[in-house]
Amino acid sequence: MRPQTLAEAVLRVRNGASQGEALAEFLDTFYLAPTNADRYASIAEEPEITDNARLDALVGAIAEYLAKQHRLGRVPPWTGGPKRYLDRPWHTCRYEDAAMREYLTFASPGEFASRNIFTEERPLRRARGLRPSQS
Repeated sequence: MRPQTLAEAVLRVRNGASQGEALAEFLDTFYLAPTNADRYASIAEEPEITDNARLDALVGAIAEYLAKQHRLGRVPPWTGGPKRYLDRPWHTCRYEDAAMREYLTFASPGEFASRNIFTEERPLRRARGLRPSQS
């Protein structure tokens, strides 16, 4: 069963689940929520602070980005906590390529860049299923 909240996804990561998988499953929950109230509820609870500074900052960026992109009316207050920001830049690309790092520096959404996280322009995309053909 996929996590119902971002806090639950972080708990799963702390308990040994793959970070990528747990966060992707949370995003499915968020995107499939029937109302904005349900979407906000899925990010409202503060995830535990872990001993992984990148994860702590990343979940702050995720919650702020989702709240703004989906016009939920407010951003959870916990996203502004000091542990939700990195001291050093983190470029999320897997390659040590100067051109890619430069691109990410300029393309990264503000919710990520303000936390020193540099990622692609639309970082939380998920694949969409095929729509039934219209006859």
